[in-house]
Amino acid sequence: MHGSNSPPVPIEVQVTGVHTDAFVAEVTERMRAALRHAGRPVLHARVRITRDGDPERPIVAQANIDLDGRLVRVQVHGGTDRDALARLEERLRNRLQHVSRAAGTWEDRRGRSAPSMAGPPAGDERTEWRHGDLPTRRGPSYPRPPAERQIIRHKSFSVAESEIDEAAFDMESLDYDFHLFTELGTGQDSVLYRGGPTGYRIAQVEPHPESLAPHALEVTVSTQPAAVLSTDEAIERMAALDLPFLFYLDRERGRGALLYHRYDGHYGLITPADSD
Repeated sequence: MHGSNSPPVPIEVQVTGVHTDAFVAEVTERMRAALRHAGRPVLHARVRITRDGDPERPIVAQANIDLDGRLVRVQVHGGTDRDALARLEERLRNRLQHVSRAAGTWEDRRGRSAPSMAGPPAGDERTEWRHGDLPTRRGPSYPRPPAERQIIRHKSFSVAESEIDEAAFDMESLDYDFHLFTELGTGQDSVLYRGGPTGYRIAQVEPHPESLAPHALEVTVSTQPAAVLSTDEAIERMAALDLPFLFYLDRERGRGALLYHRYDGHYGLITPADSD
């Protein structure tokens, strides 16, 4: 949030295909309207509107916001440019309000002593962000035949050691349905995702529920070790079981890896950078 005398937030707009200057101006205006709900300083904003391979949801709109040093990301689909833009504005507004509110709660919680494994008392305001404003469920991916699917994006980066609460906050800020991280207490490569009776579930390479770092989030812990697979075997299992993502122990790297189904029907792969 900026004062009335502050310079306007720089917004980088990228629109593919045929478009008018008026539409680019509309994108900027609607993004500024959403940014007014940030609650914290917005240092930079980038918006991309591109065409996807899905004939039923051809437009992808994505915004990446530097919210006082923290990345906030949202992505939506729409049938037309303006449909996608309207969805993006609404989702970004809600996401910024949610993240800004949660950031204060998280910073406050980190300044106190570690929470008990049982979590805070019922009704404790610190749990609000975890249960009250989950992102909209994703629609189905483009139905690309398995034989045509490829890994077209491989993201490899340093996987930070985090408590489950912090991993959940990062997952919400980035508008993801899953998050690969190294759990602080066990030192295990882990993935946090939506599922189970509590709404969140964690899977680990070698589960040790008794050794998890203290956390307030109610989470179901999978006791099933990650399957040991090559990348080709992981792709085969994804196709056979029609999974949205697959967490496994990469046989070559000896680290956890996450293969996921993209909107365009292809695959993406996430691996820890220090495993290469």
